[in-house]
Amino acid sequence: MTGLPERMRAAGGETRSDPFLLHSFPAIPHGVHWSLERPRELLGTVGDPQERYLCLHVGGTNGKGSVAAAWTSVLRALGLRVGLYTSPHLCSFRERIQVDGIPISDGSVQEGVDALRPAIERLQPSFFEAATALAFLHFARSEVDVAVIEVGLGGRLDATNVIRPVLSAVTNIAMDHAEYLGDSLQNIAREKAGIIKPHVPIVTAERNPGLRRILWECAEAREAPFHWFDDRRQLGDLHVSPEGTLATLSVEPWGQLRLRIPLLGVHQAVNVGLAVQALAFLPDELRPAGETVVKGVENLRWPGRVQVVPLGGRTWVFDVAHNVAGVRALAETLPHLSLRRPVVVLAGILGDKDWQEMLPPLFQLADAAVLTQPTSAPPERRWNPSDVARSVGTALQPEVVMDFEEALTRACALAGEGTVVVTGSCHTVGDALLALDIVPFQQEAMLPLFDGSA
Repeated sequence: MTGLPERMRAAGGETRSDPFLLHSFPAIPHGVHWSLERPRELLGTVGDPQERYLCLHVGGTNGKGSVAAAWTSVLRALGLRVGLYTSPHLCSFRERIQVDGIPISDGSVQEGVDALRPAIERLQPSFFEAATALAFLHFARSEVDVAVIEVGLGGRLDATNVIRPVLSAVTNIAMDHAEYLGDSLQNIAREKAGIIKPHVPIVTAERNPGLRRILWECAEAREAPFHWFDDRRQLGDLHVSPEGTLATLSVEPWGQLRLRIPLLGVHQAVNVGLAVQALAFLPDELRPAGETVVKGVENLRWPGRVQVVPLGGRTWVFDVAHNVAGVRALAETLPHLSLRRPVVVLAGILGDKDWQEMLPPLFQLADAAVLTQPTSAPPERRWNPSDVARSVGTALQPEVVMDFEEALTRACALAGEGTVVVTGSCHTVGDALLALDIVPFQQEAMLPLFDGSA
């Protein structure tokens, strides 16, 4: 395989079968299993660890992981010990649960699951509910000062919604997971507004006035201070390059901040701007100074989000865009990166996503495309790339290579010394990073623990 690592691994092929792992419980179902009763009871059996530290909560359709990562970076720059819980992961389940940037260890997973085992066997929570309880317990045992929590799906009935945050944010509202959240933006907004708590400040960057009003009405009913981050007014002097994104942010109480954002794209400037504005509404003892904000943003790292990696004589771009809004953001960013041609898109999308709308914006920027099946994609959610290739209505005719490793090789051959853009889902990006021996978070012997379905 010219240009690929000698020891290229079958993506997602390294799994762990240790008996302590969460997925070893046969009663735990994957997929959506909504209820707040189970996670509350599960956490109650280990002393409600989520009550032992301050929490920040972020929901929304796109960008919530980036906001969570920005909060974490700034709070760490303030000198706090910070837990971070996100989902899904790229290469390893342990990425989801971090303390000061270090993913949870095998030993800590085992200790946490051992403590939760009797309740897991009795309550039969979903995988995500059990993972959430494990994260909250790990943060308590690690004695974090604050935990940054990303909503898994929706908000109102998401397992993370058992926390009592000091600050909440909803990034934006777009069509995604309609089968669970509702088939209209208004219904999705109401579900995501479910994380708003009484008297807890809520900040959003949603531009649509009607959707923003739904969030405001929920906040008003709960006497929660409501704030809008207006990116078109508060962000200026934007410049996107392969080195990062520069922006001037106007926000009280710090005035104008010149931010050097390591993440690429105007959409990431919006995410970071929202994160920074929200921090202004923290309790006094947590609110950082302006220079701390700037430092924290400069140290921000969030792999798999328009991540550019030179490898094997070509350029790789990895982006987890998994819905129409995410793909549009990627397509708007790529022209700023001065990518070497030919540009080849390697896409693997889950079958329940709107690939008819996702693929054309990418194909318009590409010289060639390869459709494939990410190895770690849940069997029940896999798409049929052959059917897609026959039905997609674009001038560019994609190739279909079902085997993921062979698809990587074919994309390399088509790109030559140009660029391969890997996108479509966290599964696709994570499997590619594994296959190419690119470790998203630095930790020894980080291996995937399960197939990644939430």
